[in-house]
Amino acid sequence: MPITVRLDVMLARHKMKSRDLAAAIGITEANLSQLKQGHVRGVRFATLEAICATLDCQPGDLLEYQNPPGSPGSDT
Repeated sequence: MPITVRLDVMLARHKMKSRDLAAAIGITEANLSQLKQGHVRGVRFATLEAICATLDCQPGDLLEYQNPPGSPGSDT
């Protein structure tokens, strides 16, 4: 999948556990785990906003697009 979720990186930078973030933003640990692993098809803006507010970051700090090799616009 060309979208990589970098939530683990931001949690580590803030020395925060997943369970603490889940409690702070009002979602279950299971849902947060699914998001961290990239196993979700979408994320609500309200959830993304709550994560960014709690971790003091921007959405681009959490999500990264990697153009697959051979696709239009890629270097290969």
